[in-house]
Amino acid sequence: MSYIVDGLKLSTSSKFRFKRIIKMTLSPIIKDLISFLDLCPTALHATNYLLKKLCQKHYQELSEEKGMQIEPGKHYVLHNNGSALCAFITPHLTPKRLRLYASHLDSPCLKLKHFTQVHKHQSVLLGVEVYGAPLLTSWLNRDLGLAGRIIFKDQSDQIKETLVRLEDHSFMIPQLAIHLDRQVNEQGLLLNKQEHLFLLASLNDPSINENDKTTTFLETLLQQKWPVKKLIAYDLFAYPLEKARIVGYPPSMLAGFRIDSLASVHAATTALLQESEPLQDELKMVIFWDHEEIGSQSTQGALSPFFMQIIERILASYGASRSELFSVLNRSTCISIDLAHALHPNYANKHDEQHQVLLGNGITIKHNAQHRYATNASSFLPIYQAAQLCNINLQHFVSRNDIPCGSTIGPLHASLTGMPTVDIGCPQLSMHSARELMACQDHLDMCKLLTTLFALKKWPEATNFI
Repeated sequence: MSYIVDGLKLSTSSKFRFKRIIKMTLSPIIKDLISFLDLCPTALHATNYLLKKLCQKHYQELSEEKGMQIEPGKHYVLHNNGSALCAFITPHLTPKRLRLYASHLDSPCLKLKHFTQVHKHQSVLLGVEVYGAPLLTSWLNRDLGLAGRIIFKDQSDQIKETLVRLEDHSFMIPQLAIHLDRQVNEQGLLLNKQEHLFLLASLNDPSINENDKTTTFLETLLQQKWPVKKLIAYDLFAYPLEKARIVGYPPSMLAGFRIDSLASVHAATTALLQESEPLQDELKMVIFWDHEEIGSQSTQGALSPFFMQIIERILASYGASRSELFSVLNRSTCISIDLAHALHPNYANKHDEQHQVLLGNGITIKHNAQHRYATNASSFLPIYQAAQLCNINLQHFVSRNDIPCGSTIGPLHASLTGMPTVDIGCPQLSMHSARELMACQDHLDMCKLLTTLFALKKWPEATNFI
């Protein structure tokens, strides 16, 4: 027997699968992820969003500068310079173990250069720096906004700081016409990062005097929404104005900017909020870093002392010694959550034949002999047992020997803390593009897996047989 659904003829089994997919994409979790992606064009916005959300859920905000009063059985959150965040639930007794989920809030993109404004050929152009390793061609011919943090003097000469989003007047990086680059489809597009990435902001307006240094073009734009008398400094990034959306038919995939790695951050936060009860003697924590895409060497990066200072202060609040702190770290597990390379159907030869990760086919465990990923047999065990409990399929990613893989904060955090670490992630296509793609079911599976790991009364461990 067959059925007609939205004009498509389906068998009985296909009808139920179609309805299941529709139900999946209408999931509150997927809707919340879409909202998160749309509202957080930068790591700064993501940190601010998460901070407000967790405070609304009765997490108490802490401050590193003012000291930390930490009590057993409570919920806490703090940020580091506005673009890294840590939230945790303290146990009732002195912690013996830490259950840690770690990811990052930044994404490859284009960052506005410091006070750059170019007037030439009757155009106003803004210069950018390349942040991380974006797919540069994906940024061409798109409506782009600017978002980030500004520090300015207001009309009363008071110095203020705020987050901004400039999207009413979009920018663009127009590509050279094919008539002037006739081999582009055969030889590929070559972009000079210095010459070819200026944001086209405006045609030269007679009211804009390029010799007038009192007000910049950027200040003129900002003054339409904020009381900016003089712009002092800023961290501004270009971002695509196109919203995240469900794609495919039946609708089963999610396309959007910054899926890598906001999807991981969203899954970890979802798990923390769903499993909010304190454990007896184990600490639940999520930590989200900035600057992963550029090496993590900053005050907000994974190589900073942010994590170690927090965990040391937590243990000290229970009266634990520094020696006990190191024992806790050695007994603990870090789940490093990022995105993974799904098999590209148009480029199957770029993937190892025995490790072809598929969209919608489950959580990916990432392995690398050079330890670009931190997974080993022992650290993989908790993921395996949790997946068995909640009936989630696992896939394993290993790159081709002749195509080096990327890396994550996992190995960095493991080497800094000594914590056993496993690298996992949802499969995705178009990684580092201005518009990435993932399967909705994989995100739901990740949320389920991480929630299960936080819910376990006893952490999975193998019996030593040696």
